[in-house]
Amino acid sequence: MAGFRRFLSLAVVSFMLLVCGGAGTFAQEPGRILVFAASSLKDVLEDAGARFDQAHNTKTEFSFGGSQTVTRHVIAGAPADLLVTADDAWMAYAAKNGVLVDDSVVVLASNGLVLVGSEALGADAVELNTEALQVALGDGRLAMGEPETVPAGRYGKEALTSLGLWESVAHRVAPMENVRIALAAAARGEVPLALVYSSDAKAEQGVRVIAEIPQDSHRAIVIPGALTSSHSEASEGFMEFLKSAEGRKIFQAHGFKVSGD
Repeated sequence: MAGFRRFLSLAVVSFMLLVCGGAGTFAQEPGRILVFAASSLKDVLEDAGARFDQAHNTKTEFSFGGSQTVTRHVIAGAPADLLVTADDAWMAYAAKNGVLVDDSVVVLASNGLVLVGSEALGADAVELNTEALQVALGDGRLAMGEPETVPAGRYGKEALTSLGLWESVAHRVAPMENVRIALAAAARGEVPLALVYSSDAKAEQGVRVIAEIPQDSHRAIVIPGALTSSHSEASEGFMEFLKSAEGRKIFQAHGFKVSGD
């Protein structure tokens, strides 16, 4: 009889282990979210993604690049759930190609432009006139996003043209694939000046803002986001989070402007 009771106990323990072990097997997998976004949004979106994942059973991942690059990838069929660009032109291009959910495009934040120089090299404030810019550039070049395709480059060219400065620096421009590459070039001292977003200057400790570009010298710099046609259910929640009061605070903390500022 004692042997039978021992056998029964072992059987119960084995059954419980099987059940408990099985519970882990059948635990719900986290909802995966893949965001394709402009390089200038790396810090703020990774911050937002980490906070969203902490509060939800999700795993948010990102693919960053120039707005033109990530948009073309989405149009080509990349499995993105969300697209976030650094201007409305590339978002409109995505919508025109039928890869976004109708009426899902929303402006999440806005940005500004600044001239920066290397902190280590002691970059100093510069006035926005031809002579001062030429002195600041010396024998170097002005790093900025490629003016014809990269949003930061387009905004930058528009601003410098409006200020009467483009013709004097056009031949000194070092065009970059995205604005973060221009930012890094300035931080490393590879170029004396870089034209970048205000939020970029806040994200990079190696640069110093030496001039702020007037807001009225260029079109409003907006940050639109949208759900793709193949988006997951979990990504709808992340989009709502980005639009929420908490999401707006995260954008503000990273140097962006939001409605109400």
